Formats: sequence, C-alpha cells, structure tokens
Amino acid sequence: MNIQHCLQQSRELAATSDSARLDAELLLSHLLQKPRSFLYARPDHELDVSQTQAWQQLFARRLAGEPMAYILGVREFRNLLLQVTPAVLIPRPETELLVELALPRIPAQGRVLDLGTGSGAIALAIADERRDAQVTAIDASAAALAVAQSNGERLGLPVRFLHGEWFAPVPGEVFDVIASNPPYIDAADPHLQQGDVRAEPRSALVAARNGLADLETIASEARAHLRDGGFLLLEHGYDQGKAVAACLQQLGYSDVCTHADMAGHDRVTIACWRVSHVPA
Repeated sequence: MNIQHCLQQSRELAATSDSARLDAELLLSHLLQKPRSFLYARPDHELDVSQTQAWQQLFARRLAGEPMAYILGVREFRNLLLQVTPAVLIPRPETELLVELALPRIPAQGRVLDLGTGSGAIALAIADERRDAQVTAIDASAAALAVAQSNGERLGLPVRFLHGEWFAPVPGEVFDVIASNPPYIDAADPHLQQGDVRAEPRSALVAARNGLADLETIASEARAHLRDGGFLLLEHGYDQGKAVAACLQQLGYSDVCTHADMAGHDRVTIACWRVSHVPA
C-alpha cells in the first residue's frame, strides 16, 4: 500500500467527518512522522508491513468516530501544543477567546485561577503569555489533572495544579482574575450525540438546571475569592449569555458584558467584583 492508496480511503470517512481528506492526511503524517508536503511529493511512497497495519488501525479508529485529537494525542491551543487524552475535553478555538479577554485584565504580578482546567489549556496559555502572573489551576478529576500537570512540566510553565471541587482547594485565597470553562450543556441537548462531543468525558460537559448549575455555583462562590476590582470570566453555551449575565448582575457584579466568538455566538461573559458596589 502506498500513500496515494491510503489517501484514497479518505472517502470512507465522509460519513463521520466533515474534513475526511484532512483527517487522512494528518493521520498519515503522524504515522510516517513526515510533513503533509511529503504526502504530495511522494504519493508512490510504499508503507512497510508494520506501517500498513498501523495505518489500518488508526483509520479504523477515526472511521468509528474517535476524535482526531485523541488519536493523535495532541491539540494546538493558541501558541501551545497540548497533550490530550479521553480524560479531558479537547481544547477548542472558542476557548481561546476566554484567554484573549483575560490577559489584559491581569495586573502586573497578578494572581489567576482557572477552574476546571482539564488539559490545562487556559492556565498554561495564560502562564505562557503572562510570565509574571501567578497561575493556579484546579480540577475535580484526578485523571484530567494528571494530563494538565504533564503538559505544564513538558512546557516548563510554573502553574500550580490542585485537585478538588471548584474553590475547595484554595480556602481563603483571593485572585485578580478567575476564569472557567465549566460544564454547561443540558443533559437533554442533542449536540451531545454529535461529533467529537460523543467521546468526551460527560462530567466535563453536562450540568444540571439546563446546563447553568456549575456556572451559577462558580459565580456565587467566586465573590469570596476575588479581590476588590477583580474579574470573573465564564465560558458558556451559545444560548446562555443572557441567563449568565442576569445571574451575575443579581449576585452584585458590575460591568457585566457578554462577548461573541468568531462564529458570532455568545461565548464568554465577563464581570467585575467591586465590594464598594455591593448593597449594604
């Protein structure tokens, strides 16, 4: 079997992937440890027996609907290449907006908290782009936290990783910025049966009360962990912007603002916690 024959198989992926040809090219490049340009330059390159077997195994995994990120074991996020496993959500471009909005709100030597860190994407991106910041990341899943810690060590980024539920590992600590991409999908949402989401950890996706439970919990508890004038940034579903903003306003936050992602969907809501603005 040669490269051309392998890539011709990509047509079989059309039923399970919107990027069948690209998926096949990435799988083959990963297998051969060659750039995609090599595939075009050497379509007649023959795979040996072990490579052919490995290709068939990789292709079968993708054909079965396993996400590319889990097959390849990595996913790019901003300037970083992160290791990912089925224990964590696959980092997505939409979440880069959360980092982009957080960065200018971090003061010099500021303290940042990432809740539900998963692969460590948010915390590590902030630590990479703001080397002066003191970044802490928390996750309730020990398996997810192990992935995040491994990414931090491999990238040489000094993030403090803690195991526990939301704010439990940081009693009495106060931060300048708190950011989170928590579970926010309703258990009945049909999107849970589509695409890569089907293979991702349900505990990192689904929340009670129409997907709002964890967002509301974080918003409420964050008030005790934000300095006066500190910021809370929450990623949420495309149809949850108004509900999240209303919740934050009811809890006494000010300067509440919802930002849209590149697709034009409400994605991140920011609020400022000012003690002086809280009614007596």
